[in-house]
Amino acid sequence: MTTAPEPEPREPKPALIFDDPLDQQSSDDTDQGWGERPGTDSAADLRRFLDEKPPHHL
Repeated sequence: MTTAPEPEPREPKPALIFDDPLDQQSSDDTDQGWGERPGTDSAADLRRFLDEKPPHHL
């Protein structure tokens, strides 16, 4: 009867992570996270503003 080789011991994952979550950038910290389109010019920005303006702001 042969025995299976024992797996190599792995380092256990830390139970708690004490990193500061504010050190990491979230998607809301970027222009694309707020829906900005990369590479647009000021005319395109104005067009988007006028297209997305609510009716009560006319």
